[in-house]
Amino acid sequence: MSAIVQAQTEVVQDPKHFELSPANRRWILWFILFGFAALAFGVFQGFVQGLNYAGISLFSFLPGMKTYYEGLTAHGVLNAFIFTFAEANGWLSLTTARALGRNLNSRLLALSFVLLVLGTVFAGIPIFLGKASVLYTFYPPLRAHWAFYFGIALAVVSTWIISAAQLWALAEWRKEHKGERIPLMAYVSIMTYIMWDISSLGAASEDLFLLLPWSLNLLPGSDPLLSRVLFWYTGHQIVYYWLLPAYVSWYIFIPRMVGGKLFSDSLARIAFIMFVVLVPVGFHHQYTDPGIGNYFKIAVLILTFGIAFPSLLTAFSIMYALEIGGRANGGKGILGWFLKLPWSNPAVSAQVLAMIAFLPGGITGIMNASYNMNLLVHNTTFVPGHFHLTLGSAVTLSYFGIAYWLIPYLTGRKLALERVAKWQPWVYFLGILIFARGEISGGILGMPRRTALAVINYEPLPGWKLAGALTGIGGTIMFIGCVLFFLVIFFTLIQGKKMESTGDLPFTETYLGAAPSGWQLILDKLSYWVLLSFILIALVYGPFLLTHLPPKLNSPPFQGF
Repeated sequence: MSAIVQAQTEVVQDPKHFELSPANRRWILWFILFGFAALAFGVFQGFVQGLNYAGISLFSFLPGMKTYYEGLTAHGVLNAFIFTFAEANGWLSLTTARALGRNLNSRLLALSFVLLVLGTVFAGIPIFLGKASVLYTFYPPLRAHWAFYFGIALAVVSTWIISAAQLWALAEWRKEHKGERIPLMAYVSIMTYIMWDISSLGAASEDLFLLLPWSLNLLPGSDPLLSRVLFWYTGHQIVYYWLLPAYVSWYIFIPRMVGGKLFSDSLARIAFIMFVVLVPVGFHHQYTDPGIGNYFKIAVLILTFGIAFPSLLTAFSIMYALEIGGRANGGKGILGWFLKLPWSNPAVSAQVLAMIAFLPGGITGIMNASYNMNLLVHNTTFVPGHFHLTLGSAVTLSYFGIAYWLIPYLTGRKLALERVAKWQPWVYFLGILIFARGEISGGILGMPRRTALAVINYEPLPGWKLAGALTGIGGTIMFIGCVLFFLVIFFTLIQGKKMESTGDLPFTETYLGAAPSGWQLILDKLSYWVLLSFILIALVYGPFLLTHLPPKLNSPPFQGF
């Protein structure tokens, strides 16, 4: 019983002392702020997208924007790529450094940041000039200006450099701590990037070897099927690159912030291992694509249902920590503890609301992965309704919550506009629920996604107008919630009161800590899980590539917008 009751502290190497170097602090802060700057531009485009569904078109009034599809491309690239890349690069660099008790190589952090900024510029200019209206999925036969593909490649390379910095720090740590378990905070941070390293190979290969040469007229044409397969090999797993940094906060920080503790070190490691192993699930985005055999589609259907399991493990671990914290604060009864959580702390409320919104996000994801249901909702607004409950809520709201304590930690300034910060998560949460309700209900009624509905010359089907109105109203409320967040961060940076000390990161303790011996040691054999992932990838994607290669470069470019 003592092993269950007594908390362990293997989350970080040294729980009592760590000093973040000025160089690390500077680059991490720049990553975080740059990500939110990209989000600011992206959510404005999202606001206009939401109004489109309500029958209001503003694109002709926007400088540099000519069509709906330019705005949609900017919205997707800035929010799904640049914002998430920047936040993960900064956030997980900090957690890795703190956990290992050593700063990451500041030159690698600087190089990563510069490449991300350059990538944003290279990709952004053709988007806003109307030369890259290919949407964030960017597969052919739609063709963009070469600078767009080059910019996306630079942004991806910036994430690989952060992974290299993490692995370098881990290798140095292991030299000094032979035989010791990897601290949990470092483990989940590094495994997130290992998952992404493996997952990003598909879209990176498509970009560098097919699309970039094609855009420079070095190839006679494109292979749409192969390009789609390579993109969706990455395209689903990028969702977990968005999500797992939020999971790091939920596992490592939220338990402490609500007054609870993490239940099990091993359970957390197993969840992240499953995300690394179950990479090859992209074919479920291609159920309706010709040229792909049923074997591949059935295989990934099973694997996709399997990748829901680590999220169920996460739900158990986090609910355990929340209940322990709520009861410690005086909560009684079956659900009374939930009301006793520290809702007045926006760092907590934002992330708990993100978890609540993620529940229907996960459910609708399972629906998307189900073959028969997918045929009903494929390419309808049901799909963006689903991923706005994941990226738009679980991820974005979590980053809002993290920022409410992280920005003060990095800048040494107290959070400004605290009353606004307390209400901001609730405003955004209300908006996302209304928005998603409109998108999902419209999708079930056949309302198409990626369509300029505000300027269509045919009569909408029954139910579309109500669904579109809900989407527009919800999107507007979400936009207001984002504006409130940006105001809080802006005034914190320029007017926040100086703190004498920023203290330490609020990492948790565990009830069942990292065992020094036994079967759990295999969890730290990172190479085993990487090898298992590649074996599974070969089994799923190998037969398709063997039968399809070399590429069929016979599709001419198409530019419709």
